[in-house]
Amino acid sequence: MMNFKIGGISERMPIQVIRAFAILKQAAAEVNKDYGLDPKIADGIIKAAGEVIAGKLDDHFPLVVWQTGSGTQTNMNVNEVISNRAIQILGGKLGSKDPVHPNDHVNKSQSSNDTFPTAMHIAAAVEVHKVLLPGLQTLHDALDSKAKEFANIIKIGRTHTQDAVPLSLGQEFSGYVQQVKYGMERIKAAMPRIYELAAGGTAVGTGLNTRIGFAEKVAAKVSKFTGLQFITAPNKFEALAAHDALVELSGAMNVVACSLMKIANDIRFLGSGPRSGLGELILPENEPGSSIMPGKVNPTQCEAVTMVAAQVMGNHVAITIGGSNGHFELNVFKPMMIKNVLNSAQLIGDACVSFTENCVVGIEANTERIKKLMNESLMLVTALNPHIGYDKSAKIAKTAHKDGTTLKEAAMKLGFLNPEQFDEWVKPQEMLGPK
Repeated sequence: MMNFKIGGISERMPIQVIRAFAILKQAAAEVNKDYGLDPKIADGIIKAAGEVIAGKLDDHFPLVVWQTGSGTQTNMNVNEVISNRAIQILGGKLGSKDPVHPNDHVNKSQSSNDTFPTAMHIAAAVEVHKVLLPGLQTLHDALDSKAKEFANIIKIGRTHTQDAVPLSLGQEFSGYVQQVKYGMERIKAAMPRIYELAAGGTAVGTGLNTRIGFAEKVAAKVSKFTGLQFITAPNKFEALAAHDALVELSGAMNVVACSLMKIANDIRFLGSGPRSGLGELILPENEPGSSIMPGKVNPTQCEAVTMVAAQVMGNHVAITIGGSNGHFELNVFKPMMIKNVLNSAQLIGDACVSFTENCVVGIEANTERIKKLMNESLMLVTALNPHIGYDKSAKIAKTAHKDGTTLKEAAMKLGFLNPEQFDEWVKPQEMLGPK
């Protein structure tokens, strides 16, 4: 705290990392107990670590992210809090390092260089499963429900922001559903590398000062404690010197951010108005939108999602830079990287739930507006291409646009087809897929 007065309380090491550290220390104590550590000392460590996991000692972890890039200060913060609490539990004197020593006992067979990356992976995996994936699933299910609800509402499509051929509103929403589905699949695909733990690599990946089997047993304990599929990393040199797994996970979240930006923008633009915009969707009115314009309501949930997406994209840039700067046997951007990974996971998960509950579930289709815009669209003329050719169809569209008439009126004026042919060939409901 004396040497790194950077940022204050808001920049503290994420509590998820502290809890992950405690899980690791608990696992290591159990394994070290099997290898001969005094059972009384081991049990004291296990109990004290349990209190850290339960959040009872949160106030004892004041260090900020901006410290040494290996996270040594935080590892020692955890070691000292657990050792002192264990000393209390065992009836000793605080600060005495007796009978529980922070290095010799709590940090036994460990180094900051392998414990911090282990805590990074534990914290990331837990956040993905507790917050990120459930949030995305919530949004996916709500969008899927809307896609089914809107299946029979035919509207005009838009490409290049200009009128295009028709599709159903349900088809449009089905694209959003698939984006979120793929997003979850990408995140799940990155997880096997996150489940690999560096514990047992100690200082440079060689495993100096550990026992044979320590790494495997610690990973098995962590897996048991968390219910997640953790294993020991097959190559500890990679696990300490590089954090490609976290860059990969962040990359998957970055793709999700791109998807959310597109989905939220589409929904707010389709809901623009109420009288001078597209107005195809009616969005829930959650709160007054303006301090000066009475009655104005804004698409606030969509705006929140787009800001979250921008933040996640920015986080990914920082994570990418950090991941690319592992030098020799140790990457020293660890605290910054995990701070941003956890921030991205939490923001996406929370934003998806908020967006779903306060916007998506309440979206309604403005069927009258949708029908009006579709019937006025010149791109319905595309249905005539197979019958009269591209050039004549284009002339009908241009004539209708110039004269301010309907396509049917322009077609009659030009004499390219009769009313019966137009009504038979131009049917929006038959333009939604291949024949």
